[in-house]
Amino acid sequence: MITIDGVSQTFKGRSGSVEAIRDVSLEIGDGEFLTVIGRSGCGKSTLLRMIAGLLKPTAGTVSVAGEVVRTPRRDVAMVFQKAALLPWRSVEDNILLPVEIFGWRRSEYRPRAEHLLEMTGLTGFRKRLPHELSGGMQQRVSLCRALIQSPKVMLMDEPFSALDALTREELAVELQRIHMELGTTIVFVTHSIQEAVLLADRVAVLSSRPGRVRRLVEIPIPRPRTFGHNAHLDQVAGVSAELHSLLLSDDHLPASPQKSH
Repeated sequence: MITIDGVSQTFKGRSGSVEAIRDVSLEIGDGEFLTVIGRSGCGKSTLLRMIAGLLKPTAGTVSVAGEVVRTPRRDVAMVFQKAALLPWRSVEDNILLPVEIFGWRRSEYRPRAEHLLEMTGLTGFRKRLPHELSGGMQQRVSLCRALIQSPKVMLMDEPFSALDALTREELAVELQRIHMELGTTIVFVTHSIQEAVLLADRVAVLSSRPGRVRRLVEIPIPRPRTFGHNAHLDQVAGVSAELHSLLLSDDHLPASPQKSH
């Protein structure tokens, strides 16, 4: 579904150039959930913006469904750290905003909005305004807004990082359930090792800037996953420890992708 081929990104400013991403290559399969982790400033968000078509690579290409990405696509949706809801619009109207932007018939998308509201537990809040919702509920609305257009790809840039720990875990479990139901290809940037393990089919570990794929770690843990007491707790702990070691180590040599089990 997504092919990242030799992508690099260098930002030029008055004080000089900053190389954010260097020679990143990745294949992300149809319906795969890939999480991207790495230290602050390693280019995680930059990589996401290039996939979204919001930023042109300095070198290399990004393709979605076999087409090179040059501008934003209607079949690629993005969810940011802040919900960025329009404060004067109701929950339902915020969810239907992309339908109006693209000039689609609102009536045709109402059944999907109903389904998404039900799926995320927001049915009883459809007429509420954003300021009447908790932070976690606002992010649920943002998620529904991204899903209303039935995207092939959903890009998520630390969407739960501003929330408290319990709400983060609750939404991560919810997102996992939605992904299992809809099968959308998801690329999810996070600083949280727990989120990465809970959500991902694979985790891409980026090196310090300039960001390179240091390791691709497969997560062969059956779904659904939780961090409570369950039969796979040892596997969760093992993979989490491996990712923690990779992030802590101080290896700055160019890294080639490796699969880990």
